[in-house]
Amino acid sequence: MSWEQVYEQWLNEENIPQNLKTELKDLKEDPEKCEDAFYAPLEFGTAGMRGILGAGINRMNIFTIRQATEGLARFMDAQGPEAKRRGVAIAYDSRHMSPEFAMEAAKTLANHDIPAYVFESLRPTPELSFAVRHLNALTGIMITASHNPAAYNGYKVYGEDGGQMPPADADALTAYVRAVENPLKVEVLSEEKAQHSELISIIGQEVDEAYLQEIKSVTINQELIDEMGKELKLVYTPLHGTGKMLGEKALKQAGFEKFMLVPEQAIADPDFTTVKSPNPEEHSAFELAIRLGEKEDADLLIATDPDADRLGAAVRLPDGTYQVLTGNQLGSIMIQYILEAHKQAGTLPENAVVLKSIVSSELATAVAAKYQTKMVDVLTGFKFIAEKIQQYEEDLSQTFMFGFEESYGYLVKSFVRDKDAIQALVLLAEVAAYYKKQGKTLYDGLQDIFKEYGYYEEKTISVTLSGIEGSEKIKALMKKFREEALTEFAGTKVIQTEDFKELTRTSASGNVETLTTPPSDVLKYFLEDGSWIAIRPSGTEPKIKFYLATKADSQAEADQKIKNFEQVVNTLTK
Repeated sequence: MSWEQVYEQWLNEENIPQNLKTELKDLKEDPEKCEDAFYAPLEFGTAGMRGILGAGINRMNIFTIRQATEGLARFMDAQGPEAKRRGVAIAYDSRHMSPEFAMEAAKTLANHDIPAYVFESLRPTPELSFAVRHLNALTGIMITASHNPAAYNGYKVYGEDGGQMPPADADALTAYVRAVENPLKVEVLSEEKAQHSELISIIGQEVDEAYLQEIKSVTINQELIDEMGKELKLVYTPLHGTGKMLGEKALKQAGFEKFMLVPEQAIADPDFTTVKSPNPEEHSAFELAIRLGEKEDADLLIATDPDADRLGAAVRLPDGTYQVLTGNQLGSIMIQYILEAHKQAGTLPENAVVLKSIVSSELATAVAAKYQTKMVDVLTGFKFIAEKIQQYEEDLSQTFMFGFEESYGYLVKSFVRDKDAIQALVLLAEVAAYYKKQGKTLYDGLQDIFKEYGYYEEKTISVTLSGIEGSEKIKALMKKFREEALTEFAGTKVIQTEDFKELTRTSASGNVETLTTPPSDVLKYFLEDGSWIAIRPSGTEPKIKFYLATKADSQAEADQKIKNFEQVVNTLTK
């Protein structure tokens, strides 16, 4: 069917809620917007789906939620009755329609006689990951759009290990979802039956308590916190999201007494009224935290995104102002502390391993090497870190110490199998206490690391290309980069190119090796001065991302190299 025919199908459907009916009528006056809402189904990929709320097959609404869940139900049906009986854990964040979408998913599953365990109110993504394992569920659903603006919502699917589904399962699930031809015709349990159905269970406090019990294991040096927890001044903002309840409890439980919540942002607000974007990567998200930090002379400012899987931080500089650190810097600081603290305590395993994505800083690799700890690089996407953790648990070859991605995602302990900002919140507070005891700030700690290992600098440039044209332009750019191989970048020679889609590593002399990762649409260029550049389309947003990384003998030299790289990227994307 053409998009116009699909639109007419929706316009004439009797069971469309009134708010969507009104929007459908309004779309008639805007053909361009109407086409965008109906030209293709919302893409269901390896991480699930994410999109703008509204009417249409390319939007997030109760019908696209039902379609995705119908696909999941059929996927579970194929696993057999025993697996199916294990059910699905469902959580949701503070966004518009999140509770409604969670219940629509539960009603769709119940129609297939699949049990659903739905949280009573909003919860962080890492708790959903934990709940899948804790309840021995077969899968999990998280209703969230992570750090996207207020107009978005999303749907993420988790496997039985608590990680986002690995490629093979995700591909099988995607095939089931795409086989559901008409989302308007998916059958769900009626509202009345749902209220009395034994297949839909409401969960909450018991899982919270079990999760918080596990959080205690994140603390490495309790004596340090007992001593410094009364002195460390910490400002925490959950950015109107899910982090407040568990974050506040986790900090108190660990022994931190002088933390303050940013009051305006401690309120769950689907419009994220006080920020342009609820993203801890954005410096603007820290404006209110900085204001409170300056007033209270705080040592450290921490922000978590709406579903509390990502964490950002700002550190106090010698002049009393605050600087927002990058995800790479935070990951490296945490790795340094974890390995040093375990070394001092005599608890650093001989087979210790740290995991990071292929687009994350090599500073972390240098730190791990100092402690004879193995660094393993995986594809972007925390599910690949989760896969490795599962492998190590089964073959006992390595002991997991930490995993991170440059995009502000960290995992300290493996009772969760996704990014966990609550764990990172507790650990980073401990790291700050460690430096405070020495009369230093986290900024001082970072400078010490640079002096020891060199000045590493990274920057991610995200180019947003929305709509039908944007999607085509992203594909065209990746095609161009593959067909016209880069031989130099900002005047520096490319000595090696890795193509993770073709699974090739090609040297400047033409020697080709085979990569062993799963295929992924990523290109990575290594330069002769030790710098590297990676290019990849985002899997969840209409963006193409450029990752720039360098190392120098001074901060000024590193900054200049990154500026030169930025100029090249701006030329390449015109």
